[in-house]
Amino acid sequence: MESNIDSPLLTSKHIPENPHFAGEVEDIPPITGINDFFIQFGVESKKLWYLAGPAIFTTVCQYSLGAITQTFAGHVGTLDLAAFSIENSVIAGFSLGIMVGMGSALETLCGQAYGAGQIDMLGIYMQRSWIILFVTGLIMMFLYIFATPFLLLIGQTEAISHAAGKMALWMIPQLFAYAANYPIAKFLQAQSKIMVMSYISGAALVFHTLFSWLLMLKLGWGLWGGAVVLNLSWWFMVVAQMIYILSGTCGQAWSGFSWAAFSNLWGFVKLSFASAIMLCLETWYFMALILFAGYLKNAEIAVDALSICTNILGWAVMIAIGFNAAISVRVSNELGAAHPRTAKFSVVVVVVFSFIVGVLLAVLLGIFRHQYPAIFSSNLEVQQAVYALTPLLAACLIINNIQPALSGVAIGAGWQAAIAYINIACYYVFGVPLGLTLGFALNWGVKGIWIGMLTGTVVQTIILVWICVRTNWDKEASMAEERIRKWSGQQGVEVEQ
Repeated sequence: MESNIDSPLLTSKHIPENPHFAGEVEDIPPITGINDFFIQFGVESKKLWYLAGPAIFTTVCQYSLGAITQTFAGHVGTLDLAAFSIENSVIAGFSLGIMVGMGSALETLCGQAYGAGQIDMLGIYMQRSWIILFVTGLIMMFLYIFATPFLLLIGQTEAISHAAGKMALWMIPQLFAYAANYPIAKFLQAQSKIMVMSYISGAALVFHTLFSWLLMLKLGWGLWGGAVVLNLSWWFMVVAQMIYILSGTCGQAWSGFSWAAFSNLWGFVKLSFASAIMLCLETWYFMALILFAGYLKNAEIAVDALSICTNILGWAVMIAIGFNAAISVRVSNELGAAHPRTAKFSVVVVVVFSFIVGVLLAVLLGIFRHQYPAIFSSNLEVQQAVYALTPLLAACLIINNIQPALSGVAIGAGWQAAIAYINIACYYVFGVPLGLTLGFALNWGVKGIWIGMLTGTVVQTIILVWICVRTNWDKEASMAEERIRKWSGQQGVEVEQ
């Protein structure tokens, strides 16, 4: 059955011949019964997992690079461990959030352009994103240069601040690797070329582990060795992916460097900035949870317990980020191909799988609730605090698997600006004040802070579900067409981002 969108841009001859990614030549027919539902569910599940599986593996590998360096830093010395932890979580973590956010604008544009068959625009979009992210890197570099006074300002000890500040200077090359890597990742994701990213990330992790041990411990280079290997690992991924692109495997998507990348930069900046705000507000929200816990009476125990919980949550979120990447590509591809029903159904499928995975993780946590705290701490008081927080952590595992998937829907559809406002309202106008009230005014402690802030996430998730249910997906497909016209330089009505 043909889509009811009548567009000269979005005809079947433009649809890329890729059975896993780009939409079918026709939109899926209306689902009229349970049998139709399960047939289409099976078809969409294969497409989703074709993307999500390698995306999860890639994300875990890249997340593990810093974790491996941090592990070896703990064998170098306590100050070295503290210095790297602070640099990796505060300085690099802050920068990474901004870079990933700025780069996510490319998911919307590349995904929709690919679905519409505007393949030749993907390389130009990637180059525009490079320009914006490298300029962002130049601005963020000042945080690295002045890391020591910044850390002293926020209350870190002098010894840790100076050591972390020195580490930050050594890690400046990683900042620009972020700027190069994330546009490449979105460019490849939009074309379903995710397996090559997983191969490269897996190889990088193996070499990173080997050379980190060699330089940091065997040769005694310490943190300097760790910085060298971490920088090289990130640039290895960038160079390997660029070799893959330049080899001609991307066809029309990469036709070489073009001056067209410098056109319409301001509009691209606005969409990138909206994307960065949307994702950073989510990233910083749970960073604030640990910050607030530091002001409690028994702060050391509270912070240790929360750190263990957020560490577990961090690994689980890697799975959610895989779903986030997969659904953003599915939605953007199908809207670009004028397949609104397929786009809508893909949202249903990803929410079902995200919920199932979240429940499975929560059940595993419940089964091993008496054992897992001892893995992370030998302090009985900390173990008891973690055990007390386990129900909240289990709830977080479910909610924080669904919420990133819905954020991926927002990115695929191009709703970044609207979601940024929703995040501000749910997280910082509602969640934070409620958490502070429960934690401090009502003396519920760390549990109260977390309940309040988790409530903010629940409210945001409910709103995102409501938006997805109420969305006119035919209109979204039409808006995707106009967005493609706008960014490809064709005449058309400008879509408000």
